[in-house]
Amino acid sequence: MSAATTDYSPKPGPAPVGRMLLAQTAFETRMLLRNGEQLLLTVVIPTVLLVLFSAVDIVAVEGPGKRVDFLAPGLLALAVMSTAFTGQAIATGFERRYGVLKRLGASPLPRWALLTAKTGCVLVTEALQVALLSVIALALGWSPHGNPLTVAALLVLGTAAFSGLGLLMAGTLKAEATLAGANLVFILLLLAGGVIVPLGKFPDAVRPVLELLPISALSDGLRSVLQAGAGVPWADLGILAGWSVLGLAAAARFFRWE
Repeated sequence: MSAATTDYSPKPGPAPVGRMLLAQTAFETRMLLRNGEQLLLTVVIPTVLLVLFSAVDIVAVEGPGKRVDFLAPGLLALAVMSTAFTGQAIATGFERRYGVLKRLGASPLPRWALLTAKTGCVLVTEALQVALLSVIALALGWSPHGNPLTVAALLVLGTAAFSGLGLLMAGTLKAEATLAGANLVFILLLLAGGVIVPLGKFPDAVRPVLELLPISALSDGLRSVLQAGAGVPWADLGILAGWSVLGLAAAARFFRWE
């Protein structure tokens, strides 16, 4: 007699990497959207700032058009920073502290796929942010200009730059230090990165340094395209590309999983 064979269903073993990647991305996105603190940071704060500063003449703005034409690009840049840098750094830092990353790193999901899933979560969240802020800005009278592909390139490079810096912070500092540092950087760059206050209002001595910051390059690039209808802002794209390479390379080199 031939030995009986057992047919297991479903077949044991890890799922295909693509399916695991999609599942982890969906999980990361659900966890982010269920987190009230992160939702406040990524959605509520940029929305409130857009509505408030568009309606009230608190700070002087530059360029043609209405106040919202100046503010909308800067707050799109702020939304990217809040998700790709601040939110991701804090969430990843505490996952590392509680051993979540260590356990996931021992699962069939490759470590590169885990980081890719986090990037996918960031991109999904940013798409929701951009859609929401754009609808609100249009309702406030925003008149955007420029090439959408150029805007997309700026947003993607800005995401890469801030993701690298966020993962570098989360993978090298303690969770509490990451929490404090990420929020402090968020506030400083909000005030000094050309998001709401034009860089032209700062002293000449510090302006060249501020212009090299990733948030300044992103907000300035978006504003030159969407507000002024300019062509490709190569200088701003170059600054973002430089931050992307440095941040992602440093994160890959120094990130500690436990």
